[in-house]
Formats: sequence, structure tokens, C-alpha cells
Amino acid sequence: MKKILSSIVLLISLSSFTFGQNGTRLIGFDALSMGRGGTSIGTFDSPELMMTNPAGISFLNNSVVNLDMSLMFPTLHFKNTLNDVAGDKNTFPLPGLTYVNKYPNSKFTWGVGAFTSGGMGADFSLKNALYRNQDGSYNLQQYHSQLASMQGGITLAYMFNDQFSVGTSLHLVYSTLEFSMPYSLDPSIMKGIAQPGMTFGQMFAAPQSAGGFGYDEVTATSSMTGLTGIGFNGKIGFAYKPTDKLSLGLSYTLPTSLTYKNGKATMDMTQQLNNAFGLAVQGYMQQNPGATQQQAQGAVMTQFGQMGIDLSKGVIANYDLNVDLAFPQSLGFGASYAANYLLQFGLDIEWLNWAKAFDKMTLKLSNGNNSNINTMLGNTGAFSLDFPMNWKNSVIVKVGGEFKATNLLTLRLGYVYGGNPVPESTIFPVFPAIVDQRVTAGGSYKISAPLTINAAIEMALNKSLTASNPSLIANEYNGSTSQLSTILVHLSLTYNL
Repeated sequence: MKKILSSIVLLISLSSFTFGQNGTRLIGFDALSMGRGGTSIGTFDSPELMMTNPAGISFLNNSVVNLDMSLMFPTLHFKNTLNDVAGDKNTFPLPGLTYVNKYPNSKFTWGVGAFTSGGMGADFSLKNALYRNQDGSYNLQQYHSQLASMQGGITLAYMFNDQFSVGTSLHLVYSTLEFSMPYSLDPSIMKGIAQPGMTFGQMFAAPQSAGGFGYDEVTATSSMTGLTGIGFNGKIGFAYKPTDKLSLGLSYTLPTSLTYKNGKATMDMTQQLNNAFGLAVQGYMQQNPGATQQQAQGAVMTQFGQMGIDLSKGVIANYDLNVDLAFPQSLGFGASYAANYLLQFGLDIEWLNWAKAFDKMTLKLSNGNNSNINTMLGNTGAFSLDFPMNWKNSVIVKVGGEFKATNLLTLRLGYVYGGNPVPESTIFPVFPAIVDQRVTAGGSYKISAPLTINAAIEMALNKSLTASNPSLIANEYNGSTSQLSTILVHLSLTYNL
């Protein structure tokens, strides 16, 4: 037992490292169930019940160890007025390890496990209208996101009688978060006083004819790194097996609130300020036709200096960063029916409360070290931003079946439909969690009396979504199209003790 617990702790550590890139929300946690579309809430045959319906482990026939490894191969594409490109090709390992202990002649069953529970992310190199070289060519910008989540802990189940059981899972959640991309905001965020009666935001937004720059957004090259969050997640489940052929399950998962801490953020407004400086020089030369380029530049530098901006200090700031985000509560129902000894069908229906969890992401920045940016923002280096998400609630329907081809071989098929939670107003290329249909196939082969190998392939069918115009994220996404499809290969070993 001590070795099993040590292995689970080691797996959590390794998974946190290997999965520190990109991912999607998983619909299942074991190759066995994934072959039949991830149906497991009402099908009591795998240790993954610790994630889907903890009461179901009461109906396992014996103690069991399960090792699962999945590989994810996402394919992404983004198109807007400047880009029509594919995202980087990445492969991500998604491991899991579980142990269930079933006491003979006891009403209690318990288990421990570590699971890769999900995530989302992408990598692109994109043209942005603001980032141009002197010859007019585009300086490609890196767009990167990563949200990864692991969870694990203990599960306890109590069987009241031969037909009914109640169980609970108590899990710690470990998550990492990263973003890097040009980050655009409304100029009104710049609340510092540029001149009597006018903030920097008003000056940047005012038309050039009124002495401003005419921007409807201001953009900084930004990055957020090193963010880690630890939280708690609880699940409760009910398992009912009225006959040998029929089983029913009901489960509820608590929401998980996370504060990602110890992060670092960088905000680089160099490109935006250079653009504004160039517009100011042009404006000065139009108002003073006899002025040379050098004279105009000197005059504009003086004007910025009078507003408290020392251009020699640049506009690159480093911050300490915390982020508030939540994962959704969910409610699921499942059923399984064995038509006969050879054929079995399963159905899961799950509701996810994305609307409350992913309504926004709150960024809390502090200890900003650039006086120019502090002056323009009108603070001392500490402020908060709400990144809009506005996700919608979704319902996932999973159907699947399995056929016992021989005493050693079982074959499976499945289909999953889940409503896309991402609205057109906040879709952007490095967070395209929009897939809503999946097909799966798999099987199990009994190598020996205690050992079974399970395999499955999952295909998330290509889905595209066109952003609204205007986008709530940035102008560059107005009317843009993001696409995502994914292939996952699942493999697990089950050892019955």
C-alpha cells in the first residue's frame, strides 16, 4: 500500500510537469470507458468512478489498480483579415493512476487516485496590425495559452444493501496557467492626468483633429507566467442496481475556486507608444510646415516630458500577479443496460455550470516597476483587470455500447454531443474550447486472469466559430474564425488484485 500511495504522489508531480502546456477538457478518464463514449456515471466497472460517480466503486468485483496514459493531438486554425494560419502541432501526455480497495464481506470500499482532469491552450505566430517593421512588413507575434489541471485524493463508498450505494470523493486540485499575446484594452483604463482636464485615456481616444491619437483600444505585448493554484473539489454520488441488467447513477461535483499565485506579468507598451509618438510627430509637422523631422521629434519629446513621461525609461513594466478563476459545478445522470451476456449499452447526461465559473478571469497586478506606465494608468503599480469570458452552460450527452466478442476480447463504440460553451463575443484563437461532437472506438483484451489491457481512440470533430463584430477581447478578432479538432489515443492497464 505504501508503494501505491508513493506512486500516486510521484504521478501527480510528473503530470504537473508533462502537462504544463496545452489541453482540452476531458470527457473521460480511462481507456475502458472512452471506447464507449466516456459513459461511466451509471456503469460500475472502472476505478475512474472516483471522478464520475464515487458510489459506483461499491459494485466493483475486487480490488484493482489501473494505470492510464492518453496522448492528445490537437489541430487548430485561425483566420482574420491578416492571418489564415494553422496553430503549432503539439502532442500532450495525459496520465492517471488509481487504486480501489474492496474488503471482502464489507459494506465499505475506498480508493485513491490521481487524474489529469483537463485544460485548454494553443500556440500561434500571428500578424497584428500594430506590429509593423519600418519597411511595412509584419513582425509576427507569439500567441500562447495554457490552462492545465490535475486532481487527486481519496474516495469512500458505503453500500447500504445489495442494490444501493452512496459515495464521496475528496480531491485536491492543482492547476497551472499561462498567457502570452498582444493584450488590448479600452483607452479608458489610462486614468492618469495628461494635462488639465484630460486623462491619458481621453487623449489616446480623442480624434487627431482634437489633439488626440484616435485609438479605440491600446495594446501591450503581455505575458503571464509561473501561475499555480491549489484548491479543493468534492463529489457525491449515488449508485443503484435494481437488477443484474440495469444500473443507474447520479452524481454532483462541487465548483472549485482557485487563486493562482506567485505569477509574474510583463507589459510592454513600446509598440503602442512608438505609434503614438509617430502620429504626434506627423501632427506637429502639419501644424508647423517649416519644422524638420528632428525638430518635430524634439518638440514631441518635450510635450511627453511635460506630461510626466520620461521616454528614456521606456514603457516595459514587470508585475507580481495573482489570478482568480473557477471550475464549474456539474450534475450528472447515467444508466447502463445489459441486453444480454454479450451486449451492453450506456448513457450519461451531464450539466456543467460554465456560466458562473467562466464568466470572467480577474487579473490582480502589483509592484509595477515602470513609472511611465504607472503615470499613464494613474496608479502606483497596483491594479486589477477583468478578462471577459462569458461562457454559457452546457449539457453533454454520451451514448455508447460494448460487445463481448470472445471471452478475452470486448469491443466498444461511442458518441458524445456537448453544447459549445464559448460565445462568439469572446472566442479568440488561443482559447478555442469549441468542439461539441466526438466519436470513439475501443476495446479490451484480457491478457491473463488478473491483467487486462484497454485501448480507445477519440476523435473530436472539427468545429469552427466566427467571432462577433465587435469582439469583447480585441479588435483583431472582429469577425475572425477559430477552428479546433482533436485526436486522443487512450491506453490503460487494469490489474485485479
